[in-house]
Amino acid sequence: MNTHRISDRVPPRLQLKAREWLGLAIVVAGALVLGAEFWQYVTARPVVWNAFVGGSVAALATALGTLPVVFSQTLSERVQDTLFGFGAGVMLAACAFSLILPGLDAARALGIGGGSGWAAGGVVGASILLGGAALMLMDKLLPHEHFIKGREGMDGETARKLRRTWLFVFAIALHNLPEGLAIGVGYAGNDGLRGNALATGIAIQDVPEGLVVAVALLAAGYRRSLAVGLGMASGLVEPLGAVLGAAVVGWSASLLPWGLGFAGGAMLFVISHEIIPESHRKGHEAFATSGLMIGFVMMMLLDTALG
Repeated sequence: MNTHRISDRVPPRLQLKAREWLGLAIVVAGALVLGAEFWQYVTARPVVWNAFVGGSVAALATALGTLPVVFSQTLSERVQDTLFGFGAGVMLAACAFSLILPGLDAARALGIGGGSGWAAGGVVGASILLGGAALMLMDKLLPHEHFIKGREGMDGETARKLRRTWLFVFAIALHNLPEGLAIGVGYAGNDGLRGNALATGIAIQDVPEGLVVAVALLAAGYRRSLAVGLGMASGLVEPLGAVLGAAVVGWSASLLPWGLGFAGGAMLFVISHEIIPESHRKGHEAFATSGLMIGFVMMMLLDTALG
């Protein structure tokens, strides 16, 4: 009588492949379930839905910006630095007019410290510092690689094993997460028009940002298809961040000034630590500063007109 199990007669390579396919099927099934739950949660809450749409528009704008690279277009370093400065200006104005000032108004409206300006400023100021500290901690712990400055973050065996492509992806995620949070908190903490103004401003600066990311990846030696694909994918964190920001702030009205200040602080960290140094590193400070001022004024006008 043959007492051997069937698995004993299956070659080890086929057994391994079967386990891999089973594992993949489990992961895909879990992702589909989570996706369905996520979609149900988003569509059942108007504010969260608006934030998701705003974040998705920003992600599409990032993808749109990469299209010139598909047709072999390149940018001079001077133009890249000008676009970096433009994006920094838009984000600075968004911090001031769409996040920090509404945060101060929300703190006063909640009667924090009797509605005094000192108490409101203290709450928003503390939340700004918390947002910057959170991004600084992520910057220190998460391995990532800048286009110009090179590798940063956690060193050691884990960082050395990561492929350079993924280090760039982590850097892009660190850059775009605060934008997504800002969109979500902006919708939860403002009326629809001001939320639209913030999302529109971020989407506008995401177009040249997507182009710069794709061009920089191409210049770093990546294939054109991979550079464009990563540039397009770099915006996908924004709708997720927008949903997170809107959900957290929408959970409790008392969190509104904290959420607005936190998102503003996270964006300020990215502006000061990432964008401005990158734009000034190649000797085009005048063009980068001009782009920053134009971006700031454009976002200010946009917020005034739509808010």
